[in-house]
Amino acid sequence: MIGAGPAGLAAGIAAGQRTLTYVVLEQGALVNSLMHYPPAMVFFTTPELMEIGGLPFVSPNDKPGRLEALRYYRRVTETYKLDVRFEEPVTSLTRGADGLFVVTSSPRNRGTAVRRATSVVLATGAYDIPNPLGVPGEDLPHVSHFFKEPHLGFRRDVVVVGGKNSAAEAALELYRAGARVTIVHRGPGMAESIKYWVKPDIDNRIKEGTIRAHFSSSVTAITPESVRVSGPSGALDIPADQVYLMTGYRADTTLLRAAGAAVDEPVFAPVHDESTFETTVPNLFVIGACVAGKQSGKIFIENGRFHGEVAIRTIAERLGK
Repeated sequence: MIGAGPAGLAAGIAAGQRTLTYVVLEQGALVNSLMHYPPAMVFFTTPELMEIGGLPFVSPNDKPGRLEALRYYRRVTETYKLDVRFEEPVTSLTRGADGLFVVTSSPRNRGTAVRRATSVVLATGAYDIPNPLGVPGEDLPHVSHFFKEPHLGFRRDVVVVGGKNSAAEAALELYRAGARVTIVHRGPGMAESIKYWVKPDIDNRIKEGTIRAHFSSSVTAITPESVRVSGPSGALDIPADQVYLMTGYRADTTLLRAAGAAVDEPVFAPVHDESTFETTVPNLFVIGACVAGKQSGKIFIENGRFHGEVAIRTIAERLGK
């Protein structure tokens, strides 16, 4: 397995229950994608819909927060004694003439590791590659596609680009941490799909003017001091000490392509059998958010957590287990 998010952990549990020899390789920390989420983020779902391996997710809240989720998935990993190797990014994935996969990885401070496998399950998520705006200044040091710590915005001018959940939550956290926040969004207003307890909060802050917003507007450039915007009022420069581009993400298809798997170019989604999650390369499977490419909003923990069981069952049947 490649990736130790909820889908990858669920696959590891299923493999262990079928006495398959496996290892989960993770480029960062356990459930690394959650490290990109705002610290105070609350999930859109209830605890039981985030459970994997049948291990109860006990929470005093109707909807758990990020810290609770991190604690739960640590407990999952310990309970099932999952073989997860952290900070070991996979650098190469190829399939030999004998049908076996060659998986090359880079363990931290330990050179290169090479493994051979009959099957590979990719659970690499969809938060590695941000969707770029493609404007000058996007790579400046005060610009980020990932929001982490609202405290850094205290008494600063902060521009948040986007109009969905991540943008709304970032703007609200920054505002409550003492930042002067401006939202820029190409749509006519904040998205209706925003979490129902967040939507009225962000709409009211915009209505009262404590969070400024420029709708039907596009960023044309970012400078060290401002964000240049084109919208209904024409062109204007918005002061910005920090800029957060909450414009979505897509799965990294590098390993899939290297192994010869077909990828649907417009959405960067792997072509796969929806009944088994097998790609166009025999015994190469994709599970979790990476299944959907840029349309990662279609896959959540509550449905992606079942993918691993399906893929592992297919592998086990072929191996007679």
